Amino acid sequence: MSLALKLALAPLLLAQALQTRRRMPRLPEAAGPRRGRVGDGPGRLGLLIVGDSSAAGVGVASQDDALAGCLSRALAQRLGRAVQWQLCARSGITSAQAGGLLADADAADVAVVVTGVNDVVDRIRPAAALAARGQLVQALVQRTGVRQVVMTPVPPMHRFAGLPQPLRWVAGRDAAAHQRALARWAQGQPGVSQLRPALPLDDPAMLARDGFHPAAPLYRLWGDALADHIAAVIGTGP
Repeated sequence: MSLALKLALAPLLLAQALQTRRRMPRLPEAAGPRRGRVGDGPGRLGLLIVGDSSAAGVGVASQDDALAGCLSRALAQRLGRAVQWQLCARSGITSAQAGGLLADADAADVAVVVTGVNDVVDRIRPAAALAARGQLVQALVQRTGVRQVVMTPVPPMHRFAGLPQPLRWVAGRDAAAHQRALARWAQGQPGVSQLRPALPLDDPAMLARDGFHPAAPLYRLWGDALADHIAAVIGTGP
């Protein structure tokens, strides 16, 4: 988008952003334990989920129905072994703030990083967001010993029903720029991969009542897609 167009739209976008914050329901993070063990079999996989409100399960009542519960169960089924999981997440954080969640993180084999939306909302440039992700990967390796980090995509925000136009269109363009940069960056990072699912965000049943966060069906699809990706990357053996 041209700078002139952004400047022309700036007053309207600011007004829409403020109005959206006022009217959008403030949904809580999902309740329940933020660490646990599921599955059985030979060996154990340590799974750490780090991220923002979607990682924290905003949109559903329980962590059982959120990403942590859906992913850990699906991964245990695919690997045929136990998954020891932990969630370090907080609503509103950017990629640069995610490292601050690792103070109490356990040792893990695989980490899933869910950030990006707040980078777009806070108008952080893609290059700065990528630098923050690089620092986060280093922190994950140093503090938890992870061997594989999976980055989830920056979601297509032009499909978020909770955002009005043209704010939705502008956010979508910015999110797409972040995602393109993330995809290129992840390809060149050892031990880093990126999930690239096509999740049905156009279906209202997939979104929570704020039109912004996932609902239970979308968390299940997301967890399944991540479990397939992780199993393919690390293999299914103990």
